[in-house]
Amino acid sequence: MSTLAHQVVVDEALSVQPAGTLYVLHGFLGSGGNWTTLARRLVDLRPDWCAILVDLRLHGSSRGLPLPGPNSITSCAEDLIRLHDRISRPDRPTALLGHSFGGKVALVAMSSFRSPPIQTWLIDSTPEPSSSDGSSAKILELVARSPDQFASRDEAIAWIRAGGFDESTARWMAMSLRRNGNVWVWQLDVDGLLEMSADFGRADLWPIVESPPDGASIHFVQAEHDSILSTNAYARLERLEGSGESVHADRLAGGHWLHIDNPAGLMGLLAGQLPRL
Repeated sequence: MSTLAHQVVVDEALSVQPAGTLYVLHGFLGSGGNWTTLARRLVDLRPDWCAILVDLRLHGSSRGLPLPGPNSITSCAEDLIRLHDRISRPDRPTALLGHSFGGKVALVAMSSFRSPPIQTWLIDSTPEPSSSDGSSAKILELVARSPDQFASRDEAIAWIRAGGFDESTARWMAMSLRRNGNVWVWQLDVDGLLEMSADFGRADLWPIVESPPDGASIHFVQAEHDSILSTNAYARLERLEGSGESVHADRLAGGHWLHIDNPAGLMGLLAGQLPRL
């Protein structure tokens, strides 16, 4: 069975293998490469850890892989566990980091690993059911109605902007185009991605947060602006933290894309709180 595409980021000056492995799970319609810069800085500061940047199913270089359905949070977690079983040593500690959609994947995977990760980081993600990923569904529905091909990337960007999205969103979506001769076409499984987006909205993962595996800790990081982690959910996390549970809640300046808006702040949290190995 196929395993997910991935990139290993390690301190090149290190003469021995890192002791710990941090799996990084990107957000919806992203790819592992979105986190390359932050991962390189992290392993420079913490050479006892390596980072594995994963392309989730239907994303990045994992597009087109023959992976078993359905396209859901649980299936994404099972894909990750298969990858871990193939490439990681069982005697080395593991941690997970998931942004947005990838945060829910990380939570489900954490509860399914045979040896639970010692830390799971959710970067502006949420354990609650929500419609907060609705913008992804809207842009996918727009793509489904788009022409079969474009004469250029700029033509596709203009088409997305005409559908009501800003310039940065349109340019980000244009990264999912590929050249086919003299035209540009989408390389997206729209139906499969809509299935994943809907499952993200339905998934209620509070039971995992409130009863994590023994020895595991969960770290939520909320963006101060445009966060998909609601105020009520954050307050609930703070109550869990205050009651002595293995749950931690932090807030950082910046928007939903914290690894772009505030990489220094996010780096400080990760480098300071990942266990020393």
